[in-house]
Amino acid sequence: IDFKGVNMVINYDLPTSAVEYIHRIGRTGRAGHRGKAVTFFTEDDKPLLRSIANVIQRAGCPVPDYIKHLPRLQSKQKKKFIKKPLTRESICTTPKCFLKKGKIK
Repeated sequence: IDFKGVNMVINYDLPTSAVEYIHRIGRTGRAGHRGKAVTFFTEDDKPLLRSIANVIQRAGCPVPDYIKHLPRLQSKQKKKFIKKPLTRESICTTPKCFLKKGKIK
């Protein structure tokens, strides 16, 4: 699917591989247009950052030094992350005051 006019992608969950990252951010900057991608990550995601940082750097974008110096994942570790991604706590975007009112009824 090609969405015209998409100029920014926000990843709230770090992709498990560089290929998945490229696929996600490929929704922006199509056909020579400029675009931006923002990816949030946690301490638990650090093992996955290095391969994604390499892709970003090869594209000519700046990468912080601390990410460049993270240890590389071994192939067994990569396969593990791809088969079973990190589990995260679910978040709720409904304000607590609304949730409490619903329980009273």
